[in-house]
Amino acid sequence: MKFSDYACLLASLCAGAGAHAAPAPAPAPAAATTASTPPAKPPPATAAPAAEHAALPPPSSAAQKLYTAARADILQVRVLLKNGRTQSSVGSGFLIGTGDLVVSNYHVVSQFALDPDTYVGEWVDTSGQRGNVELLAVDVLHDLAVLRVNRHGTGFFKMPEALAPLTQGQYLYSMGNPLDLGFAISEGSYNGVVTRSFYDQLMFTGPINSGMSGGPSVTANGDVAGVNVSKRLDGELVSFLVPARYAQQLLAKVAQQGKPPKDFKPLVTAQLLAHQEVMLARLLDTPLSLKAMGPYRVPVRESDQMRCWGRSNVKSDKPYLLDNTSCAMESAIFISGALQTGQVSMRHEFLRSSELGPLRFSELASASFKNESFGSYKSAHLTGPQCTEQFVKNTTLPLRAVLCVRAYRKFTGLYDFALLAASTDEPLMSLQSRIDARGVSYANGMRVTRTFLEALSRESGRKP
Repeated sequence: MKFSDYACLLASLCAGAGAHAAPAPAPAPAAATTASTPPAKPPPATAAPAAEHAALPPPSSAAQKLYTAARADILQVRVLLKNGRTQSSVGSGFLIGTGDLVVSNYHVVSQFALDPDTYVGEWVDTSGQRGNVELLAVDVLHDLAVLRVNRHGTGFFKMPEALAPLTQGQYLYSMGNPLDLGFAISEGSYNGVVTRSFYDQLMFTGPINSGMSGGPSVTANGDVAGVNVSKRLDGELVSFLVPARYAQQLLAKVAQQGKPPKDFKPLVTAQLLAHQEVMLARLLDTPLSLKAMGPYRVPVRESDQMRCWGRSNVKSDKPYLLDNTSCAMESAIFISGALQTGQVSMRHEFLRSSELGPLRFSELASASFKNESFGSYKSAHLTGPQCTEQFVKNTTLPLRAVLCVRAYRKFTGLYDFALLAASTDEPLMSLQSRIDARGVSYANGMRVTRTFLEALSRESGRKP
Protein backbone atom coordinates (compact mmCIF):
# COMPACT_ATOMS: atom_id res chain seq x y z
CA MET A 1 0.00 0.00 0.00
CA LYS A 2 1.35 3.42 -0.92
CA PHE A 3 1.54 6.24 1.56
CA SER A 4 -1.07 8.25 -0.36
CA ASP A 5 -3.48 5.34 0.07
CA TYR A 6 -2.78 5.30 3.80
CA ALA A 7 -3.71 8.97 4.02
CA CYS A 8 -7.11 8.05 2.58
CA LEU A 9 -7.46 5.18 5.03
CA LEU A 10 -6.93 7.50 7.98
CA ALA A 11 -10.19 9.27 7.22
CA SER A 12 -12.14 6.04 7.84
CA LEU A 13 -11.31 5.02 11.38
CA CYS A 14 -12.14 1.60 12.75
CA ALA A 15 -12.41 0.33 16.32
CA GLY A 16 -10.46 -2.58 17.68
CA ALA A 17 -6.79 -1.61 17.51
CA GLY A 18 -6.71 -0.98 21.23
CA ALA A 19 -4.59 -4.08 21.64
CA HIS A 20 -1.76 -1.86 20.53
CA ALA A 21 -2.83 0.35 23.28
CA ALA A 22 0.63 3.38 24.09
CA PRO A 23 1.30 5.83 26.80
CA ALA A 24 -1.59 8.15 26.95
CA PRO A 25 -0.67 11.54 25.56
CA ALA A 26 2.00 13.18 27.67
CA PRO A 27 0.55 15.24 30.51
CA ALA A 28 1.61 18.74 31.41
CA PRO A 29 4.94 18.64 33.24
CA ALA A 30 4.38 17.34 36.76
CA ALA A 31 6.95 19.76 38.08
CA ALA A 32 4.50 22.64 37.70
CA THR A 33 1.46 22.99 39.91
CA THR A 34 -1.36 25.46 40.10
CA ALA A 35 -1.51 27.42 43.30
CA SER A 36 -5.12 26.91 44.29
CA THR A 37 -6.06 24.47 47.00
CA PRO A 38 -7.10 21.40 44.97
CA PRO A 39 -10.19 19.19 45.32
CA ALA A 40 -10.18 16.40 47.87
CA LYS A 41 -8.58 13.93 45.42
CA PRO A 42 -6.43 16.05 43.09
CA PRO A 43 -4.42 14.63 40.19
CA PRO A 44 -0.63 14.43 40.71
CA ALA A 45 0.04 17.41 38.43
CA THR A 46 -1.92 19.73 40.70
CA ALA A 47 -1.11 18.23 44.07
CA ALA A 48 0.97 20.18 46.55
CA PRO A 49 3.49 18.29 48.69
CA ALA A 50 3.16 18.13 52.45
CA ALA A 51 6.25 20.32 52.79
CA GLU A 52 4.15 23.26 51.57
CA HIS A 53 2.67 23.52 55.03
CA ALA A 54 5.80 25.31 56.20
CA ALA A 55 5.08 28.88 57.33
CA LEU A 56 5.79 31.79 55.00
CA PRO A 57 8.75 34.00 55.97
CA PRO A 58 7.79 37.08 58.01
CA PRO A 59 6.92 40.08 55.82
CA SER A 60 9.06 43.21 55.65
CA SER A 61 7.76 46.59 56.83
CA ALA A 62 6.99 47.47 53.18
CA ALA A 63 4.98 44.28 52.81
CA GLN A 64 3.12 44.97 56.04
CA LYS A 65 2.14 48.44 54.86
CA LEU A 66 0.93 47.10 51.50
CA TYR A 67 -1.09 44.34 53.09
CA THR A 68 -2.69 46.73 55.58
CA ALA A 69 -3.76 49.01 52.71
CA ALA A 70 -4.94 46.18 50.45
CA ARG A 71 -6.41 43.61 52.83
CA ALA A 72 -10.03 44.80 52.48
CA ASP A 73 -9.96 44.06 48.73
CA ILE A 74 -8.44 40.56 48.87
CA LEU A 75 -10.95 37.71 48.75
CA GLN A 76 -10.90 33.99 49.14
CA VAL A 77 -12.86 32.31 46.34
CA ARG A 78 -14.39 28.99 47.34
CA VAL A 79 -16.02 26.29 45.24
CA LEU A 80 -18.82 24.50 47.08
CA LEU A 81 -21.01 21.55 46.30
CA LYS A 82 -24.55 22.79 45.81
CA ASN A 83 -25.85 19.82 47.74
CA GLY A 84 -24.77 20.49 51.32
CA ARG A 85 -22.52 23.47 50.54
CA THR A 86 -19.41 21.37 51.26
CA GLN A 87 -16.13 23.03 50.29
CA SER A 88 -14.51 21.46 47.21
CA SER A 89 -11.57 23.78 46.48
CA VAL A 90 -10.33 27.26 47.33
CA GLY A 91 -8.34 30.01 45.68
CA SER A 92 -8.07 33.77 45.85
CA GLY A 93 -9.18 36.88 43.99
CA PHE A 94 -9.10 40.65 44.27
CA LEU A 95 -11.58 43.48 43.75
CA ILE A 96 -10.84 46.00 41.00
CA GLY A 97 -11.18 49.69 41.89
CA THR A 98 -14.36 50.62 43.74
CA GLY A 99 -16.54 48.30 41.69
CA ASP A 100 -17.90 44.81 42.31
CA LEU A 101 -15.71 42.92 39.81
CA VAL A 102 -13.15 40.38 41.00
CA VAL A 103 -10.18 38.99 39.05
CA SER A 104 -9.14 35.39 39.74
CA ASN A 105 -7.80 32.34 37.87
CA TYR A 106 -9.91 30.17 35.60
CA HIS A 107 -8.62 27.05 37.35
CA VAL A 108 -9.98 28.40 40.65
CA VAL A 109 -13.53 28.54 39.26
CA SER A 110 -13.34 25.77 36.63
CA GLN A 111 -15.63 23.42 38.55
CA PHE A 112 -18.65 25.71 38.60
CA ALA A 113 -17.77 27.15 35.17
CA LEU A 114 -18.14 23.70 33.60
CA ASP A 115 -20.63 22.11 35.98
CA PRO A 116 -22.90 24.80 37.46
CA ASP A 117 -25.56 22.22 38.33
CA THR A 118 -23.19 20.62 40.84
CA TYR A 119 -20.99 23.48 42.08
CA VAL A 120 -21.41 27.10 43.17
CA GLY A 121 -18.95 29.82 44.12
CA GLU A 122 -18.61 31.81 47.32
CA TRP A 123 -16.36 34.70 48.40
CA VAL A 124 -14.97 35.35 51.87
CA ASP A 125 -13.07 38.52 52.81
CA THR A 126 -10.45 39.19 55.47
CA SER A 127 -13.12 40.26 57.98
CA GLY A 128 -15.06 37.01 57.55
CA GLN A 129 -17.92 38.40 55.48
CA ARG A 130 -19.09 36.16 52.66
CA GLY A 131 -21.48 35.98 49.72
CA ASN A 132 -22.21 34.33 46.39
CA VAL A 133 -20.22 34.92 43.21
CA GLU A 134 -21.40 35.27 39.62
CA LEU A 135 -19.06 34.15 36.85
CA LEU A 136 -18.93 36.74 34.06
CA ALA A 137 -16.04 35.73 31.80
CA VAL A 138 -13.18 33.25 31.47
CA ASP A 139 -9.91 33.22 29.55
CA VAL A 140 -8.83 29.58 29.56
CA LEU A 141 -5.66 30.23 27.56
CA HIS A 142 -4.26 32.65 30.14
CA ASP A 143 -5.99 31.03 33.12
CA LEU A 144 -8.10 34.04 34.14
CA ALA A 145 -11.68 34.67 35.22
CA VAL A 146 -13.77 37.71 36.12
CA LEU A 147 -16.46 37.40 38.80
CA ARG A 148 -19.12 39.70 40.21
CA VAL A 149 -19.71 39.83 43.99
CA ASN A 150 -22.21 41.63 46.19
CA ARG A 151 -19.73 44.07 47.72
CA HIS A 152 -17.42 46.82 46.43
CA GLY A 153 -13.71 47.46 46.57
CA THR A 154 -12.00 50.34 48.33
CA GLY A 155 -10.08 51.32 45.19
CA PHE A 156 -6.67 49.90 46.13
CA PHE A 157 -6.29 47.53 43.14
CA LYS A 158 -6.55 49.36 39.84
CA MET A 159 -6.13 48.17 36.27
CA PRO A 160 -5.23 51.38 34.37
CA GLU A 161 -4.78 51.54 30.61
CA ALA A 162 -1.06 52.23 31.05
CA LEU A 163 0.35 49.48 33.24
CA ALA A 164 3.51 50.10 35.25
CA PRO A 165 6.69 48.76 33.58
CA LEU A 166 8.65 46.11 35.49
CA THR A 167 12.42 45.95 35.98
CA GLN A 168 14.40 42.76 36.49
CA GLY A 169 14.97 42.21 40.19
CA GLN A 170 12.42 44.68 41.53
CA TYR A 171 10.39 43.64 44.56
CA LEU A 172 6.91 42.20 44.10
CA TYR A 173 4.38 41.24 46.76
CA SER A 174 1.89 38.40 46.26
CA MET A 175 -1.27 38.16 48.33
CA GLY A 176 -3.83 35.44 48.91
CA ASN A 177 -4.98 32.72 51.28
CA PRO A 178 -2.24 30.05 51.33
CA LEU A 179 -3.36 26.52 52.16
CA ASP A 180 -6.66 27.89 53.51
CA LEU A 181 -4.77 29.00 56.63
CA GLY A 182 -5.64 32.70 56.46
CA PHE A 183 -4.83 35.74 54.35
CA ALA A 184 -1.14 36.50 53.88
CA ILE A 185 1.42 38.40 51.81
CA SER A 186 4.69 36.99 50.46
CA GLU A 187 7.67 39.01 49.28
CA GLY A 188 9.82 38.21 46.25
CA SER A 189 11.19 39.66 43.04
CA TYR A 190 10.35 39.92 39.36
CA ASN A 191 12.75 37.97 37.15
CA GLY A 192 11.52 38.42 33.64
CA VAL A 193 9.10 36.83 31.17
CA VAL A 194 9.06 33.04 30.88
CA THR A 195 9.44 32.11 27.21
CA ARG A 196 8.98 28.34 27.68
CA SER A 197 5.30 28.83 28.41
CA PHE A 198 3.15 28.97 25.27
CA TYR A 199 1.69 32.25 26.51
CA ASP A 200 3.74 34.81 28.44
CA GLN A 201 4.09 34.34 32.16
CA LEU A 202 6.15 36.33 34.64
CA MET A 203 8.71 34.62 36.85
CA PHE A 204 8.25 35.52 40.51
CA THR A 205 11.09 34.47 42.78
CA GLY A 206 9.10 34.11 45.94
CA PRO A 207 6.67 31.73 47.67
CA ILE A 208 3.22 31.16 46.15
CA ASN A 209 1.45 28.34 47.98
CA SER A 210 -1.76 26.48 47.19
CA GLY A 211 -4.76 28.70 47.84
CA MET A 212 -3.01 31.84 46.56
CA SER A 213 -4.04 31.23 42.93
CA GLY A 214 -5.96 34.22 41.60
CA GLY A 215 -4.52 36.60 44.17
CA PRO A 216 -2.73 39.79 43.11
CA SER A 217 0.99 40.39 42.85
CA VAL A 218 1.83 44.08 43.15
CA THR A 219 4.81 46.42 43.09
CA ALA A 220 5.98 48.40 46.12
CA ASN A 221 3.72 51.24 44.88
CA GLY A 222 0.69 48.93 44.83
CA ASP A 223 0.49 48.65 41.02
CA VAL A 224 -0.85 45.28 39.87
CA ALA A 225 1.94 43.38 38.10
CA GLY A 226 0.22 40.04 37.66
CA VAL A 227 -2.07 37.34 39.01
CA ASN A 228 -0.70 34.40 41.01
CA VAL A 229 -1.05 31.21 38.99
CA SER A 230 1.47 28.42 39.68
CA LYS A 231 4.81 27.29 41.09
CA ARG A 232 7.51 24.74 40.35
CA LEU A 233 7.63 21.72 42.62
CA ASP A 234 11.18 20.82 41.56
CA GLY A 235 12.71 24.19 42.43
CA GLU A 236 13.02 26.68 45.26
CA LEU A 237 10.82 29.80 45.17
CA VAL A 238 10.20 29.53 41.42
CA SER A 239 6.67 30.82 40.92
CA PHE A 240 4.68 32.27 38.03
CA LEU A 241 2.25 35.12 37.42
CA VAL A 242 -0.22 35.85 34.63
CA PRO A 243 0.78 39.30 33.29
CA ALA A 244 -1.64 42.04 34.31
CA ARG A 245 -2.28 43.00 30.67
CA TYR A 246 -4.25 39.78 30.09
CA ALA A 247 -6.50 40.58 33.06
CA GLN A 248 -6.85 44.09 31.68
CA GLN A 249 -8.02 42.67 28.31
CA LEU A 250 -10.55 40.34 29.95
CA LEU A 251 -11.99 43.17 32.03
CA ALA A 252 -12.37 45.22 28.84
CA LYS A 253 -14.39 42.36 27.27
CA VAL A 254 -16.63 42.20 30.33
CA ALA A 255 -17.31 45.93 30.03
CA GLN A 256 -18.54 45.41 26.46
CA GLN A 257 -20.55 42.20 26.88
CA GLY A 258 -24.20 42.00 27.81
CA LYS A 259 -25.39 39.13 29.94
CA PRO A 260 -22.77 36.49 30.79
CA PRO A 261 -23.08 33.11 29.05
CA LYS A 262 -25.44 30.61 30.64
CA ASP A 263 -23.15 27.81 29.46
CA PHE A 264 -19.39 28.41 29.40
CA LYS A 265 -18.48 25.19 27.58
CA PRO A 266 -19.02 26.62 24.05
CA LEU A 267 -16.85 29.60 25.00
CA VAL A 268 -14.11 27.32 26.36
CA THR A 269 -14.35 25.23 23.17
CA ALA A 270 -13.92 28.30 20.96
CA GLN A 271 -10.85 29.39 22.92
CA LEU A 272 -9.30 25.92 22.69
CA LEU A 273 -9.94 25.76 18.94
CA ALA A 274 -8.24 29.13 18.53
CA HIS A 275 -5.27 27.89 20.58
CA GLN A 276 -4.75 24.73 18.54
CA GLU A 277 -4.69 26.73 15.30
CA VAL A 278 -1.81 28.84 16.65
CA MET A 279 -0.08 25.83 18.20
CA LEU A 280 -0.08 23.78 15.00
CA ALA A 281 0.93 26.79 12.91
CA ARG A 282 4.04 27.26 15.06
CA LEU A 283 4.82 23.56 14.88
CA LEU A 284 4.35 23.03 11.15
CA ASP A 285 4.96 26.35 9.39
CA THR A 286 8.62 25.36 9.02
CA PRO A 287 9.87 21.81 8.30
CA LEU A 288 10.52 19.61 11.31
CA SER A 289 14.19 19.11 12.16
CA LEU A 290 15.65 15.66 11.45
CA LYS A 291 17.95 13.84 13.88
CA ALA A 292 19.97 10.71 13.19
CA MET A 293 19.19 7.50 15.08
CA GLY A 294 21.41 4.85 13.48
CA PRO A 295 20.57 4.74 9.78
CA TYR A 296 17.21 6.45 10.41
CA ARG A 297 16.23 10.11 10.40
CA VAL A 298 13.52 11.14 12.85
CA PRO A 299 11.52 14.40 13.05
CA VAL A 300 11.77 16.61 16.14
CA ARG A 301 10.95 20.19 17.01
CA GLU A 302 13.06 22.16 19.47
CA SER A 303 11.84 25.65 20.34
CA ASP A 304 11.09 27.92 23.28
CA GLN A 305 7.85 25.97 23.84
CA MET A 306 9.11 22.44 23.10
CA ARG A 307 12.16 20.75 24.65
CA CYS A 308 13.85 17.49 23.64
CA TRP A 309 15.64 14.99 25.89
CA GLY A 310 17.55 11.80 25.19
CA ARG A 311 18.74 8.73 27.06
CA SER A 312 20.29 5.33 26.35
CA ASN A 313 20.73 1.95 28.05
CA VAL A 314 24.22 1.56 26.57
CA LYS A 315 25.77 0.76 29.97
CA SER A 316 23.14 -1.79 30.99
CA ASP A 317 23.58 -5.56 30.85
CA LYS A 318 20.65 -6.03 28.43
CA PRO A 319 21.16 -8.10 25.26
CA TYR A 320 19.98 -5.14 23.22
CA LEU A 321 20.62 -1.39 22.95
CA LEU A 322 17.88 1.22 23.21
CA ASP A 323 18.20 4.95 22.49
CA ASN A 324 15.31 7.26 23.29
CA THR A 325 14.58 10.82 22.16
CA SER A 326 11.51 12.64 23.52
CA CYS A 327 10.23 16.12 22.72
CA ALA A 328 7.26 17.74 24.47
CA MET A 329 5.72 21.12 25.00
CA GLU A 330 6.45 22.33 28.51
CA SER A 331 2.99 23.75 29.11
CA ALA A 332 -0.61 22.70 28.58
CA ILE A 333 -4.02 24.36 28.89
CA PHE A 334 -5.81 23.63 32.17
CA ILE A 335 -9.46 22.66 31.62
CA SER A 336 -10.26 20.87 34.87
CA GLY A 337 -8.49 19.00 37.63
CA ALA A 338 -8.68 15.85 35.50
CA LEU A 339 -8.10 17.32 32.04
CA GLN A 340 -5.27 19.34 30.52
CA THR A 341 -4.90 19.74 26.78
CA GLY A 342 -3.52 21.84 23.92
CA GLN A 343 -0.15 20.08 23.74
CA VAL A 344 2.06 18.15 21.31
CA SER A 345 4.69 15.52 22.17
CA MET A 346 6.95 13.27 20.08
CA ARG A 347 8.98 10.19 20.97
CA HIS A 348 11.46 7.98 19.11
CA GLU A 349 13.00 4.69 20.31
CA PHE A 350 15.82 3.02 18.36
CA LEU A 351 16.14 -0.65 19.33
CA ARG A 352 18.84 -2.98 18.00
CA SER A 353 20.72 -6.13 19.00
CA SER A 354 23.70 -8.21 17.91
CA GLU A 355 23.04 -10.95 20.49
CA LEU A 356 19.41 -11.84 19.87
CA GLY A 357 18.42 -13.78 16.80
CA PRO A 358 15.76 -12.46 14.38
CA LEU A 359 12.93 -14.37 16.07
CA ARG A 360 13.74 -13.25 19.62
CA PHE A 361 14.36 -9.69 18.46
CA SER A 362 11.03 -9.70 16.63
CA GLU A 363 9.29 -10.78 19.83
CA LEU A 364 11.07 -8.01 21.77
CA ALA A 365 10.14 -5.31 19.23
CA SER A 366 6.54 -6.55 18.98
CA ALA A 367 6.14 -6.53 22.77
CA SER A 368 7.41 -2.96 22.88
CA PHE A 369 4.98 -1.95 20.15
CA LYS A 370 2.02 -3.63 21.85
CA ASN A 371 2.89 -2.20 25.27
CA GLU A 372 1.44 1.12 24.25
CA SER A 373 -1.75 2.73 25.53
CA PHE A 374 -4.02 5.09 23.67
CA GLY A 375 -6.24 5.92 26.63
CA SER A 376 -9.13 4.51 28.62
CA TYR A 377 -12.49 3.54 27.21
CA LYS A 378 -14.04 4.65 30.52
CA SER A 379 -12.96 8.30 30.49
CA ALA A 380 -15.63 10.83 31.44
CA HIS A 381 -13.90 13.47 29.29
CA LEU A 382 -13.04 11.67 26.03
CA THR A 383 -14.52 8.85 24.00
CA GLY A 384 -12.70 5.57 23.74
CA PRO A 385 -9.90 5.48 21.15
CA GLN A 386 -11.01 4.66 17.62
CA CYS A 387 -8.00 3.13 15.88
CA THR A 388 -6.83 1.84 12.53
CA GLU A 389 -3.69 -0.19 11.81
CA GLN A 390 -1.91 -0.70 8.50
CA PHE A 391 1.43 -1.58 6.95
CA VAL A 392 2.48 1.40 4.82
CA LYS A 393 5.50 2.81 3.02
CA ASN A 394 6.44 6.44 2.79
CA THR A 395 9.18 7.67 0.44
CA THR A 396 12.05 5.67 1.96
CA LEU A 397 10.78 3.49 4.79
CA PRO A 398 8.27 0.62 5.21
CA LEU A 399 6.31 1.02 8.44
CA ARG A 400 3.69 -0.57 10.62
CA ALA A 401 1.41 2.25 11.78
CA VAL A 402 -1.49 2.66 14.21
CA LEU A 403 -3.53 5.86 14.32
CA CYS A 404 -5.99 6.45 17.19
CA VAL A 405 -8.42 9.32 17.66
CA ARG A 406 -10.49 10.28 20.71
CA ALA A 407 -13.22 12.93 20.73
CA TYR A 408 -13.88 15.32 23.63
CA ARG A 409 -17.30 14.68 25.12
CA LYS A 410 -18.01 18.24 26.31
CA PHE A 411 -16.03 20.24 23.73
CA THR A 412 -17.37 19.51 20.27
CA GLY A 413 -14.78 19.66 17.50
CA LEU A 414 -11.76 18.82 19.65
CA TYR A 415 -9.84 15.54 19.47
CA ASP A 416 -6.76 13.79 20.78
CA PHE A 417 -4.67 12.16 18.02
CA ALA A 418 -1.98 9.53 18.59
CA LEU A 419 0.13 7.97 15.84
CA LEU A 420 2.50 5.05 16.54
CA ALA A 421 4.82 3.80 13.78
CA ALA A 422 7.50 1.09 13.66
CA SER A 423 10.03 0.36 10.92
CA THR A 424 9.86 -3.08 9.27
CA ASP A 425 12.98 -2.99 7.09
CA GLU A 426 15.55 -4.76 9.33
CA PRO A 427 15.41 -8.09 11.27
CA LEU A 428 17.66 -6.90 14.13
CA MET A 429 16.77 -3.23 14.24
CA SER A 430 13.56 -1.32 14.98
CA LEU A 431 12.69 2.35 15.03
CA GLN A 432 9.46 3.04 16.94
CA SER A 433 8.10 6.58 16.81
CA ARG A 434 5.04 8.24 18.30
CA ILE A 435 3.36 11.64 18.16
CA ASP A 436 0.49 12.83 20.35
CA ALA A 437 -1.52 15.94 19.53
CA ARG A 438 -4.00 16.80 22.26
CA GLY A 439 -6.96 19.14 21.86
CA VAL A 440 -6.80 19.67 18.09
CA SER A 441 -9.36 19.85 15.30
CA TYR A 442 -9.83 16.75 13.16
CA ALA A 443 -8.23 18.44 10.15
CA ASN A 444 -5.20 19.57 12.13
CA GLY A 445 -4.84 16.17 13.78
CA MET A 446 -4.72 14.53 10.35
CA ARG A 447 -2.27 17.16 9.15
CA VAL A 448 0.23 16.80 11.99
CA THR A 449 0.20 12.99 12.04
CA ARG A 450 0.62 12.81 8.26
CA THR A 451 3.51 15.29 8.37
CA PHE A 452 5.19 13.27 11.12
CA LEU A 453 4.79 9.97 9.26
CA GLU A 454 6.13 11.42 6.02
CA ALA A 455 9.21 12.78 7.80
CA LEU A 456 10.38 9.40 9.12
CA SER A 457 13.09 8.17 6.79
CA ARG A 458 16.18 6.06 6.28
CA GLU A 459 19.37 7.49 4.90
CA SER A 460 19.87 6.21 1.36
CA GLY A 461 22.53 3.52 1.16
CA ARG A 462 23.22 3.58 4.94
CA LYS A 463 23.85 0.11 6.35
CA PRO A 464 22.96 -0.90 9.93
